[in-house]
Amino acid sequence: MRDETPSRRRLALVGNPNCGKTTLFNALTGLRQKVGNYPGVTVEKKEGRMSVGETDVTLIDLPGVYSLSARSLDERITRDVVLGRQTDTPPPEGILAIADASNLERNLYLVTQVMELGRPVWLALNMMDLAEARGLVFDLDRLSQGLGIPVLPIVASRDIGLEPLRRKLVGPLPDPPTRRWRLPQVIEAEVSALAEQLRQHRWATDAATEGEAIRLLLNETAEDDTPPPPDIQRAVAAARERLEAMGIEWWSAEAEGRYGWIQTLCRAAIQQPGQFQRTTSDRIDAIVTHRLWGPVLFAGLMLFIFQSIFTWAQAPMDAIGWMMDRLGALVRERLPAGELNDLVVDGVIAGVGAVITFLPQILILTLFIALLEDTGYMARAAFIMDRLMRRVGLSGKSFIPLLGSFACAIPGITATRTIENAKDRLVTILIAPLMSCSARLPVYALMIGACFPADRRLWGVFSLPGVVLFAMYALGILAALAMGWLFKKTLIRGASPPLILELPPYRLPSPRTVLLTMFSAGGQFLYRAGTVILAISIVLWFLATHPRSVALSRDYAAERAAVAQAGQMSGEETADRLQALEQLEKAERRERSFIGQAGRLIEPVIAPLGFNWKIGVGIISAFAAREVFVGTMAIVYGIGDDEDAAGNRALHAALQADRHADGRPVFSPLVAVSVMVFFVLAMQCMSTLAVAWRETNTWRWPAVMFAYMTALAYIGSLLVYQGGRWLGFGQ
Repeated sequence: MRDETPSRRRLALVGNPNCGKTTLFNALTGLRQKVGNYPGVTVEKKEGRMSVGETDVTLIDLPGVYSLSARSLDERITRDVVLGRQTDTPPPEGILAIADASNLERNLYLVTQVMELGRPVWLALNMMDLAEARGLVFDLDRLSQGLGIPVLPIVASRDIGLEPLRRKLVGPLPDPPTRRWRLPQVIEAEVSALAEQLRQHRWATDAATEGEAIRLLLNETAEDDTPPPPDIQRAVAAARERLEAMGIEWWSAEAEGRYGWIQTLCRAAIQQPGQFQRTTSDRIDAIVTHRLWGPVLFAGLMLFIFQSIFTWAQAPMDAIGWMMDRLGALVRERLPAGELNDLVVDGVIAGVGAVITFLPQILILTLFIALLEDTGYMARAAFIMDRLMRRVGLSGKSFIPLLGSFACAIPGITATRTIENAKDRLVTILIAPLMSCSARLPVYALMIGACFPADRRLWGVFSLPGVVLFAMYALGILAALAMGWLFKKTLIRGASPPLILELPPYRLPSPRTVLLTMFSAGGQFLYRAGTVILAISIVLWFLATHPRSVALSRDYAAERAAVAQAGQMSGEETADRLQALEQLEKAERRERSFIGQAGRLIEPVIAPLGFNWKIGVGIISAFAAREVFVGTMAIVYGIGDDEDAAGNRALHAALQADRHADGRPVFSPLVAVSVMVFFVLAMQCMSTLAVAWRETNTWRWPAVMFAYMTALAYIGSLLVYQGGRWLGFGQ
């Protein structure tokens, strides 16, 4: 053991997917976390602080991986951070490896690789309760001695064993472990020779050269991995040729050597039940992953989620709308009349407030996604969808990033880094934005709330708004699958890969993990509302209210004066007439404003979709961020001007009251569906395009993404609106 116990320490968390690493990270750090991206790549970088006594520990939550062979971007990031190769990320002093105790043999493969990185290592055996439920009995002392590292049992989801773990992590650093397993003698000789060359080139630290030599010699690395120096590459190629000449299959030597040693160790340190025990997870999976009932349950679960988004969110949405209404009225009273008053009330509060109103729906959607992930059902969803995904040339592994894109396409695209096949990864990136992200949800909710009665039910069970919302999400899935099939048949041809996926045991979700996930999603939504949407709302307000001096078709001031002096109407009738004239004047001024002129310019192009110039303005503004559409509608319809407004209900009423010159409603159910279809299919997120560029290292594929999705959105809305009119739904 090393004697130093510094006041500050950096430790890296490394583990397989589904081993409970994120749950442990959240349990140790709580809310003291910051999230960003590693420099140059869109892989999430999450750090958190843990304090024990006077020692402050920074924990680095690295991507969950199965090995450090660097076949995928995740594996390369994990390896490079620990070895100190990642720019602007200081190397950790030690590594906390997390393993699923109920599947220890598989988890120890990564642990043995981590032990060869030249850093002190602790091993946290998580999910000990599940292991014990399966009848496993651990000799922790023998396991620790066999590995040569401290081993601590924990149940992260229930805070069991975390206090001893904290004390260990702030105590003296253990010595870096040495490699305990061995390769055939001839391969060991090649490893030693290559390690010596690595030391000369300082490609890795002295303690890590042997492990790096094994990875370089016995693993095929990814194309985008940083290559070693040319003479090292030549040495690796020559060593492989010598091994092949002797009939040695070098590509399987590492797995055979590691797993052989791991099995011997586990037999000595773990007592297993004499016969296989059918677990609760096995019994649940017999139904959940059934060929027939699995897809039926999955579809029913999705429908329940979308139904809940409308049912549960209505009360808090009304409360937020009421608060924004009171805030607008208060500001209107306190600020002197003028441009500043109009900007704050009609621009900022009306634009941003209309978007913030939908925060409860974002939180509810995030809640369900977090529950699906934390219970272990997300992996089952990928398994269920594998049969369908393979028909379009992908695998169920691509479905996990696509399902994650329901929250946001950006993390969905970054999640594709776990897909080893480069072509499958590219296709998944291109179709991920078709999944309906949370930014589309405010648009769907606005259109559905304004055009589909909340009390209307189908078959006496499902509410019409919930079914329409489900249909929009289903359309996104079907469009993604169709475009995936098209890409795999044309631009990005490739064979359909097999799905190799671990089904983790079912477990109760961690309330802390779920709440932190919701807190993070809500914070990001509010951050966008306070930055991007705020800036766009200010610009839109200016464009919607200027120029101030415009030629109007009528002398509204004279007409108001005439009504006020007439005296033939009652006081109530006079007030109504004056208010109607004021609304007509405001509507004409908006139509003649800068934003109205822009809308009129594109109206001939979008009119076949059922859109007028106001909808066109909303669509243009939404190309920066989809949810801006709601704020744009609030500004264009002057909701901030209405002192009796009541949040999104006022905007619903404004949309319902809008009429064409011939008396037809601007927002009929058919138009609402056309708008939603456009938003399902259109590429309206500059951030997503930027992430796609960083992931693919070229603007070519983001340009393809923008072009095909925009064309798809226009054609889809055109078919919906014109087809609906032909069938008589638009009358």
